[in-house]
Amino acid sequence: MLRKWIVPIAALLLATAAQAQQATRLDDIIKRGTLRVGMTGDYRPFTYLDKESGQFRGFDVDMAEALGKALGVKVEFVRTAWPQLTRDFEADRFDIAMGGVSITLDRQKKGAFSIPVMREGKTPIARCTDAAKYETIAGIDQAGTRVIVNPGGTNERFARANVHHAEIKVHDDNVTIFDEIASGHADVMMTDASETRYQQKLHAGVLCAVHPDKPFDFSEKAYWLQRDAAWKDFVDQWLHIAFSDGSFKKIYSAWFE
Repeated sequence: MLRKWIVPIAALLLATAAQAQQATRLDDIIKRGTLRVGMTGDYRPFTYLDKESGQFRGFDVDMAEALGKALGVKVEFVRTAWPQLTRDFEADRFDIAMGGVSITLDRQKKGAFSIPVMREGKTPIARCTDAAKYETIAGIDQAGTRVIVNPGGTNERFARANVHHAEIKVHDDNVTIFDEIASGHADVMMTDASETRYQQKLHAGVLCAVHPDKPFDFSEKAYWLQRDAAWKDFVDQWLHIAFSDGSFKKIYSAWFE
């Protein structure tokens, strides 16, 4: 009778030992000495690539550097783009995607998300002289209105789901897209409330965020992680500490206030 249980117990012990010895993503990052961070570099104030210096700057750039410091490793920024973000993620080009990434169920299928770092939603931004016309989706979705979007992300998805009569203009350069509205080549864009507030500052008196405190929908921003329990646990705990000790607020204030 004793022999009957010896083999299964031995197999279980071997499997447990093998699992304990299996390296996690967190182990790999620390051993490598480098944290690979995927970024588009075109979404201010979360991330933008300074073409003169070749350096990434922005809120999530500073957050990435803080995460690297907590890990005791260097940060390597990997340039990606919204239309190819998922492909690059699946190809394991980076350990984490940062830079204003919204939580979506499609992305959740591919990896894991950290605890949310921001809650907001889509809201319009338009020339201040026309802002009152675009307070509702019905007001935006009128023949003759030019709704501008950047390709491949949640902004385009939201516009195509809600705009059926207005013209949708796709503009490939997310850095200059707001200049298109300011110059009169487009009328309105629906994007994340945080971005509309930031662009309103950059285009003071010209562009106005339309009710950013009452967005059309609900969304959250977080960090998109290659699926690994130990890796997610570390990032979540790092964020929990940053929220509690004021370090998150310090970085946030530098870019959003």
